[in-house]
Amino acid sequence: MEKLYVVKIGGNVIDDENLLHSFLKEFAAIPGKKILVHGGGKVASELGKKLGIEPKMVDGRRITDAETLDVVVMVYAGLLNKKVVAQLQANSCDAIGLSGADGNCITAEKRKIKDIDYGFVGDILAEKINTEFFKNLLLKNITPVMSPIMHDGSGQLLNTNADTVASALAIALTKLYEVQLIYCFEKRGVLKDVDDENSLIAQITKSEYDVLKRDGVVSKGMIPKLDNAFDAIEKGVKSVVIGDAKFLKSMIEQNENAATKLVA
Repeated sequence: MEKLYVVKIGGNVIDDENLLHSFLKEFAAIPGKKILVHGGGKVASELGKKLGIEPKMVDGRRITDAETLDVVVMVYAGLLNKKVVAQLQANSCDAIGLSGADGNCITAEKRKIKDIDYGFVGDILAEKINTEFFKNLLLKNITPVMSPIMHDGSGQLLNTNADTVASALAIALTKLYEVQLIYCFEKRGVLKDVDDENSLIAQITKSEYDVLKRDGVVSKGMIPKLDNAFDAIEKGVKSVVIGDAKFLKSMIEQNENAATKLVA
């Protein structure tokens, strides 16, 4: 089975122009088939403030009302997505920027209201991922660059968690490829002490993760990322690695202690 790398790049790397530039150079050099999923960073919050729209967050997740949705669509699917695509083209990587609506590639449904009304936030429908669309792009050596903006199939755009987009895509494409899922952000990986880069946990099993979560070692922002990662492993993704965007090559080669590797 042919290899496919699904790489997710976090907001903090998107915010740092130099870091993003060197990451994209390294990403473009990955041989073979690859998909890049990117988050939003601080740009949407900053633009929203300029327009008089204060960001509303609950546990690191954005509440997306109608005004905020307009801002995140402009920033995530427009400004950031095209900046990333343009830099990949400059590095000889033929790329295409996408939202879930493009090519009807990923459909989501508006999140149901439980304790919190997240507004126009989408939960991906796994059975509505258009794997044939991605396969056709990859066959032509075109690298899809996914923004975290999905649609519901009835004309409504939805803001979606980028970690979940990466995980859902990786799972859906296991039918066609041997998938390696890589989460890149600004830390070395999962740390025992968030302030100590030398406290890297090199490997975590599902049962170890449950203990880390129970003991409060894993911070709030990391929990959705790890939940998605273990879900991906359970559903057939070959391997999941979480680490520093600066060491993408080492993460792909799975060099020891380069990042945190998650195992079933």
